Amino acid sequence: MAAREPRSTATPRAAYIHVPFCRHRCGYCNFTLVAGRDDLIEAYLEALERELSWLEQPREVETLFFGGGTPTHLPPGQLARLFEIVRQWHPLAVGGEFSVEANPIDLDQARARVLANAGVTRISLGVQSFRAEKLALLERDHGAADIERASAAARGFAQSVSLDLIFGTPGETVVDWRQDLESAIALAPDHVSTYGLTFEKGTSFWSRLTRGELARLEEDVEWQMYEQAIDMLVAAGFEHYEVSNFARLPQSRSLTPSGSTAANFADEAAATSRREGATFRCRHNETYWTGGQYFAAGPGAARFIAGRRETNHRSTTTYISRVLAGQSPVVESEQLDPEDAARERLVFALRRLEGIDVNDFAAATGFIVEQLGGEELPRLIDLGLLNLTAGRLKLTRRGLLVSDAIWPEFLRA
Repeated sequence: MAAREPRSTATPRAAYIHVPFCRHRCGYCNFTLVAGRDDLIEAYLEALERELSWLEQPREVETLFFGGGTPTHLPPGQLARLFEIVRQWHPLAVGGEFSVEANPIDLDQARARVLANAGVTRISLGVQSFRAEKLALLERDHGAADIERASAAARGFAQSVSLDLIFGTPGETVVDWRQDLESAIALAPDHVSTYGLTFEKGTSFWSRLTRGELARLEEDVEWQMYEQAIDMLVAAGFEHYEVSNFARLPQSRSLTPSGSTAANFADEAAATSRREGATFRCRHNETYWTGGQYFAAGPGAARFIAGRRETNHRSTTTYISRVLAGQSPVVESEQLDPEDAARERLVFALRRLEGIDVNDFAAATGFIVEQLGGEELPRLIDLGLLNLTAGRLKLTRRGLLVSDAIWPEFLRA
């Protein structure tokens, strides 16, 4: 496929640090982590420091994201050392976003002080649910009171507090999910992420599913839950800016204005937010969705620099042993050709509700959207799943419900 000459790429301005430690592994989780191995924390910190030193010089970033695992599982002293190590090699630019994922039960006063002293600006709480029976099913170790306490503690130092929620758990009803949404909105967070439960191979939930101990919800029920989240969060003053993500709008209204649909209110509010230059969107994740480059370190961490994707070994012990022996922890490395890179960028960018400007996309990647989409693009538009108007391509409301089924169509060469 012929391509235009793309714009040159700049040095990454984002960095991800993977912290693999947890109290226990929840039944649905397939992330890179170790549970009950706090004896490895010191060796992990030493290995992480060694890996980052291979940058050879500090690399300033505008967004810094600590994920896991559970970063806040580390004891306060080791958590402080973690931040000190990383900030040495990835100093944060003025006005930068510094995000840390946290388990509600971990966010005590001591850790809150460490987070505040480190300059953390954004906390992402792994809430998942406020209902005791659902939390028990998900094998979470916190309750609603812990969520409220942790949210209040995060408010003491963070500029933005985000809540993660899961819907579509076995036996859950639309009314149950509404209660979770109401509880989340009552805490007045700055950001909410909602994810449908998935059954991943290798997890205990997958085994229980295959044995008939757990059952998936009907697809139409999950769609109802997803649409309920959109409507309730938009009505509460959130901008639905990515398939699974909602950001509170500055000076947002608590209810959808009379005479406006939730979708229209979302468009109007998002436009206002962009005009005012204020947003509670996750800036780090927007780097991924807009095809930006990023550094990464830690077990299982994946970086994307100059068109090359590299992924570190997922085993924490293997990662540690390799790095401390002076060996690369990279287990997978792929140089994307320009067309594959453009296709991935198209898919990630379409996750954002504002979609893409087709002219900007062509200038940035060297490829025309209509060429990449081939025969599938007009078909998806005819089906009402995508909309192409005034040079902007984006998902429709109907397309949001089945977006995971759309992406493979664009990744096919």
